[in-house]
Amino acid sequence: MTTSVRQARPSQPTLEMVAEVAGVSRATVSRVVNGSTKVSPEIVTSVTKAINELNYVPNRAARSLASRQTEAVALVVPEDMTRFFGDPYFAAVVQGITRRLDQSDYTLNLLVASSDPRHKTLRYLRSGNVDGALIISHHTGDDFVAELETTMPVVFGGRPSNADDLDAFFVDVDNAAGAETGTQRLIDIGRRRIGSISGAVDMPAGIDRLTGFRRTLERAGLPADAVELADFTAAGGAAATRRLLERCPDIDGLFVASDLMATGAVAVLREYGRSVPEDVAMVGFDDSPAAVSGPVPLTTVSQPSEEMGFAMADILLRRLAGDESMPHRTLMPTRLVLRESA
Repeated sequence: MTTSVRQARPSQPTLEMVAEVAGVSRATVSRVVNGSTKVSPEIVTSVTKAINELNYVPNRAARSLASRQTEAVALVVPEDMTRFFGDPYFAAVVQGITRRLDQSDYTLNLLVASSDPRHKTLRYLRSGNVDGALIISHHTGDDFVAELETTMPVVFGGRPSNADDLDAFFVDVDNAAGAETGTQRLIDIGRRRIGSISGAVDMPAGIDRLTGFRRTLERAGLPADAVELADFTAAGGAAATRRLLERCPDIDGLFVASDLMATGAVAVLREYGRSVPEDVAMVGFDDSPAAVSGPVPLTTVSQPSEEMGFAMADILLRRLAGDESMPHRTLMPTRLVLRESA
């Protein structure tokens, strides 16, 4: 009697099958699947084509067990929920981050926490739940940042206050130079009593934008005392504008450190019977949807928020793949967008 032996075929396409179709090694396929940047574009195209032809689905659980990687990264936002969901800046950054992560196998865990007295966020991050972290909108008092940097790869959106001590990787714009551009616009159109609604001074962006504002006025020989501090929210911008008008009712120009705060400033100026730009010309910062959502379209200093998010995620993925060749500091350009307010 003749016994027929049929060789079992894998029920699912394997990494080895993809490698055979693509004409590369198994290790090369693994690098492509894991998002490594150390593979040529031609090889990536060949492997991707083979993956699509075979309908290969990477075994996330097996890879995670083998490599002790979770294939997840965290986006940590040390703010309250109201600010995170109310500020269009965050939406743009997250869009850029997800656009880059969509090109990899990594998923995004969002952690929004303005205060963490029991250190739950830090414990979660240090317990092996994610491979790396992206941190945006951090404040001087966010002590967990320094601890986190010692346990996993981290990339910051915005220069951290202790960047030199941490030797940190971050993506930012030159906030001081951007503020100088915005303030100079007000001087160039003839405004001489110029005030500012500053961002939070426990954040480098707030400090740097205030520095740029003051430096420009001092260079022009103009007073730089008409400043009120706020917190990058519309309500904070409105409250600061009221205080400023009570103290300096003669202002004819206003540099506001974010478009969202500027919407609050415009509303208060209207309450006081001051029109924009006729009585008070105004320049914002961000070029977010808030700049065109109010009664007066804002002239503003544009920063590429979505591209900053993309770059943050790209740098983190490259670090996770073992590539440490990127510069620690990535600065993106700002530009002045002229609209009706100045």
